[in-house]
Amino acid sequence: MWQEASVSAGGGQDRRAWRSLHSILPTGAADSEPGDMSITDFLLEVSVLVSAVVSCLTNLSVLLCFTQSAELRAHVPGIFVLNLSFSNILLALVNMPATFLGVAAGAKPFGDLLCRAVSFSETFITSNAMLSMAALSVDRWVAVMFPLRYSSKMRYRDAFLIVAYSWLQSLTFSLTQLMMDWGGYSHAYASCTVHLDSDDSSQLCAFATFTVLFHCSSFALCLLVLCFAYLKVLRVARSHCKRIDVITVQALLLLVDIHPSVKERCLAQQKKRRQRAAKKICIFIGSFILCFSPYVITRLVELLPSVHIPRYWGIATKCLIYAKASSDPFVYCLLRHQYRKVLVSVISRVVRKDRYFLSLHSTSSMCDTADENCPARKT
Repeated sequence: MWQEASVSAGGGQDRRAWRSLHSILPTGAADSEPGDMSITDFLLEVSVLVSAVVSCLTNLSVLLCFTQSAELRAHVPGIFVLNLSFSNILLALVNMPATFLGVAAGAKPFGDLLCRAVSFSETFITSNAMLSMAALSVDRWVAVMFPLRYSSKMRYRDAFLIVAYSWLQSLTFSLTQLMMDWGGYSHAYASCTVHLDSDDSSQLCAFATFTVLFHCSSFALCLLVLCFAYLKVLRVARSHCKRIDVITVQALLLLVDIHPSVKERCLAQQKKRRQRAAKKICIFIGSFILCFSPYVITRLVELLPSVHIPRYWGIATKCLIYAKASSDPFVYCLLRHQYRKVLVSVISRVVRKDRYFLSLHSTSSMCDTADENCPARKT
């Protein structure tokens, strides 16, 4: 009897402790007991972790290409690529681990001060990355529309001024967020981000204005620039393809004795040439819209007082942004011939050095074995 009473009392204490913990923790963390993890949480953690590792490796590969190639450093667009790569590396080293810990713990991973710093870095990095992509599209537009005057229209000084504007705009919004104390942990996104406490309803109008201005000056502006620049580039590319097609058809008509397989090959190359520019531009604009628009739309809809953002949806939109950071090196750099050439040369040099050290090690071991066997032969 006494043991049963003590057990029931202990169970009552456990239930009271769990109720108090349920009132303290966020809803997502309190709904599951310690040690329990759903498949969705596991998949989100894996996606964040994979995005962080891939983003670090690919963006560091871009930096390695710049350190090993003077030709790449001589190009003006390389400044925009470096700015984008640095932003993606910081995102992978600072914000992705914070989100991973937030998803794993189901609660705030850091203290208030460190969480504000992580939120500050997220605002700065996201804005700077978007503006870097817009700068790359403007550079491509200038190169296509003014090929003979490109060197005078896009100089190193102009590129540094564009990067300085990108940093200035990003710092303006980040410092505003920091001074207004709008950075903190958001359970809907499982990360330290731009966030307004539900108790502080007096700043709701100012916070909504800040959020709308931030996304209009970063996402909407960059999307407008991307569409304008790349659609102009596509129009010029199609006009060039039409001219080449006319010349090719005329040449095929004049060459009567040409083999049919050669004609088919020329027509197939025509078709590929027409589709290549459209595919690249669809990748540039499509990846930007696909990865950023769900998060931006969610943040804008979140401003409505009657809307509640599901936790898994908020984290999924974050994962899309992280996926963009890991795919940017492939979209803008690593699939190009110049970068692939530099990477192959670096890898071949490393492999050659490893083979050289292995041969030296094997030769020295053989010499040591021979020296040990010499006295035995003499005796």
